[in-house]
Amino acid sequence: MALQNRVTPFGEIIATPARGTFMGNRGCLHDSDRCLGRSRWKGKAWICCLIESDRRIRNGPYPVMTPGYYTELFFLDEAVALAAGHRPCYECRRADARAFAGGWPSDTPPTAPEIDRTLHEERIDKTAPQKKRRHERRFEDLPNGAFVEWKAEAWLVWGTAMFRYTPAEYVEKVQRPGGTVEVDVLTPPSVLSVLAGGYAGRLRRNLHESADIPGA
Repeated sequence: MALQNRVTPFGEIIATPARGTFMGNRGCLHDSDRCLGRSRWKGKAWICCLIESDRRIRNGPYPVMTPGYYTELFFLDEAVALAAGHRPCYECRRADARAFAGGWPSDTPPTAPEIDRTLHEERIDKTAPQKKRRHERRFEDLPNGAFVEWKAEAWLVWGTAMFRYTPAEYVEKVQRPGGTVEVDVLTPPSVLSVLAGGYAGRLRRNLHESADIPGA
């Protein structure tokens, strides 16, 4: 049976047999039975890691969701991780983490804890702490790599197109609505600024192969 460890663009953690291309960490969220408790939104440091790297090897000496260890989470791709409110890991993705911080909307690059505090505020709906916050924007103002909620589904915005998310792949491509049409955005505002500032170029190579984007 699939473990409950796949993160969606809505920030939810679901059980699915579909495999991801990036791994994440929010701390230890599971119990001795490898089931999630209610604390999955409390921690501020939400990171996005490589599944395997020279610094952190996922296929280690212990199984996924070993009691007492951090809960290994997985994403379809990095765009999903950013939409959920995760940031690149400074340990296994140092170049990406520095580029991400370099595009942060501040006078000087922030520290990781500063990024975490801001993202925590931007992803938490204070009226419903177990629900992800939305941010209303116009389609024309969205950068490549943003995720929106459109017709009750999550969609990746890129160029003039949108791609519908499923846990296994992107399954539908439609024309992006134009101009001043407003939409609920899942990607936090600060991440939108980072994407608009150039990080979308790095993100492009980390999209799932099912996203039909030339050169991705």
